[in-house]
Amino acid sequence: MMDTMRDVQIKDSMIRLGQFLKLADVVGAGSDVKSLLAAGQVRVNAEPETRRGRQLVRGDEVSVGGETYRVV
Repeated sequence: MMDTMRDVQIKDSMIRLGQFLKLADVVGAGSDVKSLLAAGQVRVNAEPETRRGRQLVRGDEVSVGGETYRVV
């Protein structure tokens, strides 16, 4: 089964991973991001990511639990 891809619009040229996950409604609160990252459930451009402050730019893809979100 293919992941579903969802485009998530950002206002600036970059966004931090924690902020992006909130913007995409993946998590309800910023504190939820830490446990997702610690559990190894977040991938950025198909690579595992553990840094909440990872900077994302347009075109980056974030995968969490079978869903993929593209920064646009």
